[in-house]
Amino acid sequence: MDILKLDAFEMGEKLRNKKISVMETVRAYLDRIEKNDNKIKAFITLSPEEVLKTAENTDKRLAKGEDITPMTGIPIALKDNMCTKGIKTTCGSRILENFVPPYDATVVEKLKKAGAVILGKTNMDEFAMGSSTENSAFFKTKNPWDPDRVPGGSSGGSTAAVASGETLLALGSDTGGSIRQPAAFCGVTGLKPTYGLVSRYGLVAFGSSLDQIGPIARDTRDLALCLDIISGYDCNDSTSAPVDKKSYLEIVNKAKDLKTIKIGIPKEFYGEGLDEGISNLIDEAKLVFAGLGAEIKEVSLPTVEYSLPAYYIIAPSEASSNLARYDGCRYGLRIEGKNVEEMTSLSRKAGFGDEVKRRIIIGTYSLSSGYYDAYYLKAQKVRTLIKQDFERVFKECDLLLTPSTPTTAFRIGEKSQDPLSMYLSDIYTVAVNMAGLPGISIPCGFLEGLPVGLQLISSAFREDLLLQSGWLYQLQTTHHHRLPV
Repeated sequence: MDILKLDAFEMGEKLRNKKISVMETVRAYLDRIEKNDNKIKAFITLSPEEVLKTAENTDKRLAKGEDITPMTGIPIALKDNMCTKGIKTTCGSRILENFVPPYDATVVEKLKKAGAVILGKTNMDEFAMGSSTENSAFFKTKNPWDPDRVPGGSSGGSTAAVASGETLLALGSDTGGSIRQPAAFCGVTGLKPTYGLVSRYGLVAFGSSLDQIGPIARDTRDLALCLDIISGYDCNDSTSAPVDKKSYLEIVNKAKDLKTIKIGIPKEFYGEGLDEGISNLIDEAKLVFAGLGAEIKEVSLPTVEYSLPAYYIIAPSEASSNLARYDGCRYGLRIEGKNVEEMTSLSRKAGFGDEVKRRIIIGTYSLSSGYYDAYYLKAQKVRTLIKQDFERVFKECDLLLTPSTPTTAFRIGEKSQDPLSMYLSDIYTVAVNMAGLPGISIPCGFLEGLPVGLQLISSAFREDLLLQSGWLYQLQTTHHHRLPV
């Protein structure tokens, strides 16, 4: 039996039936990381001794027949902006290079309680600001399908780790597409949940009204398994939504067809800039969904074209506010100066990378006296219009089907000197964050040997519908089974 070819659902069943042990599973993944990660560079921090100790203790629990969950013994990796007690959390930045949190993020706490085995922390664009994982202060992560290309970002380390078989599951964070875009580039499945469904407590903030933690896996059923564990109300998070908890795995396993589902095709997502090959693959996916019984119809989201410019005012503004805490006084990098002002200036100059500085400057300008009304306030009004557009469309249909990205993964260095071109990588994903909605990226084919992803979007808190539809699509296709050589 090749343990690395099992999905999380299958692995969980075999662990519960004692056909394999957690120690066997964990050793297989640690060996894979040791063999492979020097080429991919998905992980920033690994703790193999602690991982093996956790595996040993979990096997003892299984042997005693203690209460377990579908996540017990399952290997998972965490994007390095989620606090982990006693383990470094760097956010891919020099300013937090040696920061060790004194507590676990809520999602980490939930995973540990469920018996998941945390393999390590994955690489990311610094403070989640980027679309290629080239903005990490430590090293560039490479795309497992082509090491000359980017894995996407900012959760590129997490998606590359799943795609390369270095972990079975991973968590990422999505502020403007940072789970879905790299999932598409790496040929894996990634979910950005509704804002508030998954606690942000312990997630180092970039854009507080946009950030959302979500799972990454090979297939949709594994996303459901993970979402069952990490979702739910958290009193520690003021933005956590008090909604009824669902069993997403049970819903996915009961999925049969889409005969009552209407899928909207927003015409604004299929214009200039979309690669023709990707458009053709999306057309093929439409036929699959139609074959499952779904009704396909064209819809319009006229304000969605303003989502990218509005996002790049709101997100940097929130980043400017959130990153003000890194002043060299309390934690993180400190460069001594003649006084507090000089110390803060020197610490930030040495600790922040170019992209982070760029966004802080944009955000500070947008919030400054005389420009707040012209930029930030106007962007928030546009955001309201975008949200209203989605609400109107979801009265006509249940889901929206779009491309995840306009192109396949681009080459390392190709866009690093052109920030505007880099920002356009998220053109199909940012509107979902602006409206606080859930979205999922699913592999839908390959173009010149590189993965392509489709995106499904639903109304708020309808992750059950997203996961059900995504799983039925994957039962009819094999794209998610393909692995890099």
